[in-house]
Parts: sequence; structure tokens; C-alpha cells
Amino acid sequence: MNYSGGRPDGAAREIEVAVIGAGQAGLAAAYHLRRAGYVPDRDAVVLDHAPRPGGAWQFRWPTLTYDKVHGMHALPGMELTGADPARPSSEVIGAYFDRYERAFGLRVHRPVDVAAVREGTGGRLRVESSDGTYAPRALINATGTWDRPFLPRIPGQETFAGRQLHSAQYPGPEAFRGQRVVVVGGGTSAVQQLLEIAPVAAATTWVTRRPPVFREGPFDEEQGRAAVARVEERVREGLPPQSVVSVTGLPMTEAMRQARAHGVLERLPMFARVTPGGVVWADGRTAEADVLLYATGFRPAIGHLAPLRLRETGGGIRLAGTRVVRDPRIHLVGYGPSASTIGANRAGRAAVRDLRRLLEPGRPGTPAWEHTNAGASVRQKA
Repeated sequence: MNYSGGRPDGAAREIEVAVIGAGQAGLAAAYHLRRAGYVPDRDAVVLDHAPRPGGAWQFRWPTLTYDKVHGMHALPGMELTGADPARPSSEVIGAYFDRYERAFGLRVHRPVDVAAVREGTGGRLRVESSDGTYAPRALINATGTWDRPFLPRIPGQETFAGRQLHSAQYPGPEAFRGQRVVVVGGGTSAVQQLLEIAPVAAATTWVTRRPPVFREGPFDEEQGRAAVARVEERVREGLPPQSVVSVTGLPMTEAMRQARAHGVLERLPMFARVTPGGVVWADGRTAEADVLLYATGFRPAIGHLAPLRLRETGGGIRLAGTRVVRDPRIHLVGYGPSASTIGANRAGRAAVRDLRRLLEPGRPGTPAWEHTNAGASVRQKA
């Protein structure tokens, strides 16, 4: 559903909070904003780049059915029940997000492209978008990573005569029938796609930069906290975040056990260069290939925040919880340690709780530096 954006005269529309992104983290934040009394489309606005509800899930490959989804956590206030496990996850979760937005009247604006967030006037930010210009007092950024697939630079890539694609473009296994496929990457998507391709391909080769770590048995709460803490430490230091999955290992499933028994999960180290007909390792070993599939992950989609100069010398954005240390008006949710679905829910709640102290300075327990609305003075005192 479309909603009107900026004012008819083209001036920036003043609001309390803008939320950019309507995936798991953005919807969780919008829900908690509404619960805190911020009326959708009056006090708070949600801008989403995607064409329909579902966040990044709507773009997942059709053979990723709901029963194969790893760790989907319900949004706050509404459980996901009765889902057909054989139905594509993109359809199940897309429909769930759509029901959620309607049930809580979150009034998401889409499709909206946010070009830039800049310093505004009077202590406000300036959000420039295809939906008009907004002037919020605070911002919750929940843009995720889907729009920034990472492709490694490898010597000879430009000479390859076959097809090269990222896992984000994966169309399903039939597109690889009878072909020789090299899958690059050690994450969950790499393994899921490799297992689908192997039965129909002429040959598959699995390549990872580091030896994959498979995790047997349940993943308990203590292990989860330890994994999140490792990711959070990098964010506190202002370094680019790692994914939570990168420190938890791959959960061993029955399908993986069978694939390993048949040699599908025999991993090779990263090759040194690409040739027109395949890949070559440093020791001279070669593998012929028709397709190079890079399941090499994503980077945070935060280019629109560049005018605010939030990055540290280490290349990342330093956070205290979800709050940007350089500018406490801005919170990043679904970033670094909150990139999991349960982490995104918690981050949305935490961001709103923190922003209420900033925007409602009369509340008991509000730190003294939060009693100003001027963005520049806030940053100096933080």
C-alpha cells in the first residue's frame, strides 16, 4: 500500500523518527515506536526500498522452502503459525510480514529509495528520498545487507568464458543442470545451494577461504550469547561487523551428513586465479567450470549515511548497543550483532527505548547530555 510522503510544497516534512528499512529489524522498531505512542505516518515514518512486504526474504530462491529456513524468529506481538513447510520461504514470510504491517497499522511507504541522510537544520536530520524529504529528530536505520552482495576480486575473473553470479541471484538448481559448477563460500547459503545443485550438475567443486566448521547438537542460549558477544566486540571497536553465523559454525543436518558421505562436501582451499575454462590453484591444480557461484556474503547497505561521516578509522561504525557513538540520534538495527532475526527484534526494542530518552528528556533517569535537541552538541557531549 502506498502512502503520501513529503509536503506538497516540496519542503521537508518534520517528524519525530524515521525508520529506513522494513525487514525484521525495521518492523520490530516500528512496532515498538507505535507501542511507545509514536503514531505511524504522523510521528514516525517507515521507508522501505523493497517493492512489497517481506524484507530480504521476498528475494530468496524458490526452492528455499520454509522447512529449510534456519532460525526464523517471530516478530514482536504476532506469532507465525500454521505455515506450510513445503511452501517457499519467500511466500510464507512475505505474507506474514504483510499481515503484521496491516495488523499494527505500520503504514510502510514503498517502494522508496533513500538517496542520502544529511545534517539538517535545528538539530534535525535531513532524509532525502523518492518519497520526498523528511526532517526527523532521530533515525533508526534497518537497511540490512541484501542490496550489497560481496564479490571477491580474483585475478583472471574477466577472462572467464562461463557464467559468474552471486548467491543472491541464485535461480534454483535447474539452471545448473549438466554443468560444472564451482561454489565459493563457507556459509549456510553456500551449503544449501551446493546441496541442491549437486544432484543435477555434471560436477561440483566446493571452495572456501577457511576450513568450514560444522556444529553438532543443539545451539544453546549460552553459546548464542558468546557468539553475539564476539560480533559485538568488533562493532564496539568501530570495525566492520562479521555475521553472527561466521562465528557460530554451520549446523549439521541429516542432508549435510548424506552429502558429506557422497563426497559433495569435500572442501578445497581458495583457488589462486580464474581462467577462461575454470580455476587454478597455487600448486598448479585445476578444475574446469561452466559456472562460478559466489556465496560470499554481503556488506551493510549504509551508503546513504555517508554524508554524516559516521565511520571510524577501522572502517566500521562504532555502536553503544544500537546507538551510533558519533551521533546518538542515529541507531543501527539489524547491523552486526543484531543481524539475526531474534537479535533484530531485541535491537528494535532497545533502539526505541534509547530514543525515547533522547526525544522525551523529561522522563526520569534521562542522562543530562540527552536534554538537548541540537545534533552537533549531542555529538560533542556523547
